[in-house]
Order: sequence, then C-alpha cells, then structure tokens
Amino acid sequence: MRTPDLVLDVGGGDPVRLRCAAVLFDMDGTLVDSHACVEWKWRTWCAGHGIDADALLAVAHGRPQAETVRIVAPELDTERELDHLTRLEEGCTTGIVEVPGASALLDALPAGRWAVVTSAWRRLMQIRMGCAGLPLPAVTVTADDPVDGKPSPHGYLSAAARLGVRPADCVVVEDTPVGLAAGQAAGMRTIALATTFPADRLPAGLVVPDLTQVRLHRPGGGGPSPATGPDRKE
Repeated sequence: MRTPDLVLDVGGGDPVRLRCAAVLFDMDGTLVDSHACVEWKWRTWCAGHGIDADALLAVAHGRPQAETVRIVAPELDTERELDHLTRLEEGCTTGIVEVPGASALLDALPAGRWAVVTSAWRRLMQIRMGCAGLPLPAVTVTADDPVDGKPSPHGYLSAAARLGVRPADCVVVEDTPVGLAAGQAAGMRTIALATTFPADRLPAGLVVPDLTQVRLHRPGGGGPSPATGPDRKE
C-alpha cells in the first residue's frame, strides 16, 4: 500500500491540511464544467417526452443516466432512451471548460496518485476531459465498469484498490450530495466544491468554491508535520 505522503492545502488564507496517499475526483462539476451541455441534453430529452425538466434536473446531478431515466420515466424503454441521450451528449461540446484550478492541481499531483470516478461513460469522459484540456489519469472508473453507481461506494473503493491505496488514505473531491455520500460510505475524507449545489446542501466538513482552493502543499522546510485529520490545521 502507498504511503500517505501527499498533503493538500484546502481553503484560503489559513488552509486546512489533509495528508493522503491519493486524490479521487468526480468529473462533471468537479474537474470539468459541462453544465451547459448537461442541461441542454436533459431539457431536449424532456421536451420530447413531456417531462418536467426542472424536476428531472433536481435529481439527475451525480447519478448515472439510466437511474435518472428510471426515476422520472419508469414507463419508458430505458435502453432505447439511453441510446438517444448518448448521441445528444457526445455531440455537445459547446462551453466545456475546466473547473477553475483543475489543470493546476492535476499537473501538481504525481502520476498514479489520482483517479477519476464518474457516472459518465468512458467515451464521454474522454471527450469532456479533452475539451477542457485536462489529462487522463492511469485509473478511471466510469459507467462502463461493473460497479454500482453513486451513492454506492463501489466506484471509489475500486479506484483505491487499483491505485494500491487504503480507502482511509484517500481524499474524494465531489460537487454533489450523492457523490459525497459515495465517498463517505467508502470510508474516505471528502472535499466538496460548491460548483453545482449551494454549500449548505453539501454534506462535507470542507466546502470550497472551486479547485483554486485545493492545492498540493509544498513545504518550505522545517515546521511541524501536517495534520492527518480532516478538519485540523497545522
């Protein structure tokens, strides 16, 4: 198992410091701002079926598409609808950019010490990460993998195992309540980004506006060792 020798500074002027062995990221709303495409896809689909788009969007964030379809329209043929949704979403690349701070943080993290765990399928992940100019990690867990979707912890546990890291030594970065619930159920510490939901709806001890508030700590030498708990300061 890898040693928890990475230290993250989380927050502004007097940051909280987290020691970990790996950082596990969601994609949409966490690394990639794809809000315009996601909303356009669902509103287009809802209009074709007479479904309340606002009600759907209230439950869709962070969930696999199939689960969202089953929740809002259980009477429809889910597989047929997924084919249509896939074509809509893969064809939309307008407005996809990185979440502020994403590229700087990923560039700073050592190879093999971070992963993406997303409810998107692999092809869509590749499209969106590419549009945002972000690298792909060695380990990804997507909707194409045989794991239960969030809020199940299976995706995050699978990523930790493939990285050779104990779950307790991982930090999960998420933007949705269901994603944070998945990370916490996996026994991992969580950082919430208020990019999709307001801070008061994010069940995490650490909530920041975006990834400009999450940095790899580079000690200048000397001083006390970083704290290992989720909410302690040096």
